[in-house]
Amino acid sequence: MTPARPPAGAPETRGAPLSDERGDGPTPPEDGGRVRPRRIGVLVAVAAAALAADIVSKIVVVATLTDGDTVRMLGGLLTLRQTRNSGAAFSIGTGYTFIFTIIALGVVVAIVRTARNLRSVPWALCLGLLLGGALGNLVDRVLRAPGLFKGHVVDWIELPHWPVFNLADSAICCGGVLAVLLAARGLQVDGTRVSDGKRDGSDEKEGAA
Repeated sequence: MTPARPPAGAPETRGAPLSDERGDGPTPPEDGGRVRPRRIGVLVAVAAAALAADIVSKIVVVATLTDGDTVRMLGGLLTLRQTRNSGAAFSIGTGYTFIFTIIALGVVVAIVRTARNLRSVPWALCLGLLLGGALGNLVDRVLRAPGLFKGHVVDWIELPHWPVFNLADSAICCGGVLAVLLAARGLQVDGTRVSDGKRDGSDEKEGAA
């Protein structure tokens, strides 16, 4: 059957377009035409792995090494030595334990807030390392002697001409280096890239009607 045509002189009506061709408003980050999924699961997995490795290693060290005991490995390239650190990573700021505890709490809160817009796997790895490392040392500061929020962090890895550190410190350093590399490449937390001061995939189409 031929569809009925409107009476002569009557204005034609068209249905609403399926897509907005004007390009008004910001476009969400897309990958192959699809909105990028959030990568919170990757962040949580990496943070949990870093935290678990740090806690287990410290438990083993405290149980097997007393203060002053050393275990030399790889011809002296690596030494296992238990020390207690009241400062930040690599024994920086010794004596300011409470201040570094507050800073660690702030870092954790900042990472959790940033995770709401996390759609990049590399940034999920980066933030996961930072979060796991911060939580690892924070557990020591909260639970270990000499007191609540004043606990000394267990350090046990010693390299030649380098301060004693632990796996949490390593995770924080690796996450920090990765953050610098990602920022230098223009990769954003939401998965977009910055090119000439603009975010790829989020600019309005030029010349749109």
